[in-house]
Amino acid sequence: MIKQKEMLDIVDSYGDNITIATLGSHSALQILKGARDEGFSTLAICEKGREVAYKRFRVADDIMTLNSFKDVLNGDVIEELRARKALIVPHGSLLAYVGIQGIEEELVLPMVGNRSILRWEADRNLERQWLEKGGIRMPRETKNPREINGLSLVKFPGAKGGRGYFIVKNYADFQRKSSKMREKGKITVDDVANATIQEYIPGVNMYLSYFYSSLRDEVEFFGIDRRYEANIDGLTRIPAIDQADSFIEPSYVVVGNIPIVARESLLTRIFEMGDEIVRVSKSIAPPGMLGAFCLETMVDQNMEFIAFEISARIVAGTNPFTGGSPYSRIMYGPGMSMGRRIAREVKDALDSGRKKAIIT
Repeated sequence: MIKQKEMLDIVDSYGDNITIATLGSHSALQILKGARDEGFSTLAICEKGREVAYKRFRVADDIMTLNSFKDVLNGDVIEELRARKALIVPHGSLLAYVGIQGIEEELVLPMVGNRSILRWEADRNLERQWLEKGGIRMPRETKNPREINGLSLVKFPGAKGGRGYFIVKNYADFQRKSSKMREKGKITVDDVANATIQEYIPGVNMYLSYFYSSLRDEVEFFGIDRRYEANIDGLTRIPAIDQADSFIEPSYVVVGNIPIVARESLLTRIFEMGDEIVRVSKSIAPPGMLGAFCLETMVDQNMEFIAFEISARIVAGTNPFTGGSPYSRIMYGPGMSMGRRIAREVKDALDSGRKKAIIT
């Protein structure tokens, strides 16, 4: 495991000219724009052929191009990033392409947030322990596919944006659909063996984004989105009488994000859940949650939140709020994106000599 002290020593060696860097994917536009708004130099680490958005939106002062995101673990790349005084902001693509082991043991670069807590997001069993310790309800889980006895959602490890997920009603349905997905190369045998099978919760999906300021010891509620998924959201527009004969396999791949404002009576519970997530995080992965995180929930007809995942870093659901969300505007006025909020915390930590509170 990479030690925090080593990372803090690297930041000290940077002096005053720190560069905020992130992979050119996921939520990089708002991360880089927010960092620039707070006075930092910015660097987009891109895969070859995926640089265009960062050039055209002019959010990056510099662009590093790699053949693969995985190459960020190469010694010469790490050396070059240190020479450019890079401070990494993690997001879902870092987890998906570099992996937890790479982040924990090989990415020898200072990172915003607690890198050790990312494992608790990626491991479904650890994730459930975390949320249940915080008193947060989760969907009932079936360990053995043979025991499926009701409508269930089959999910796979990692930050895959819903790719490969499917709904089943019994074991025969599970076998048929998983075999078809394997044949199409969309999932692997290991994916099936490590699948999470959760009861399907009908309701409204609300992805709740928070920011924990370790400098102020305060959980801020940032905003809500829901995910627009292909092709399940398109299928729902087909009349039920035609759906059964469409022979279209539902897919839950996230293609976009839609902002939501919750009724105010829900806000008390939203804050309670955020507070509990942070409280438990301090005991399971010291120093606990640092910065952005997201609780991914369904809200049922009884106005109860059922959480199915947590993301221990910025999520793409904050992308609709590059100019600020309805909630961040209440606290900060216009212009406070989650990317900028991260940069503001880094800036405040450096200015106050408390970089240990936000960088690992």
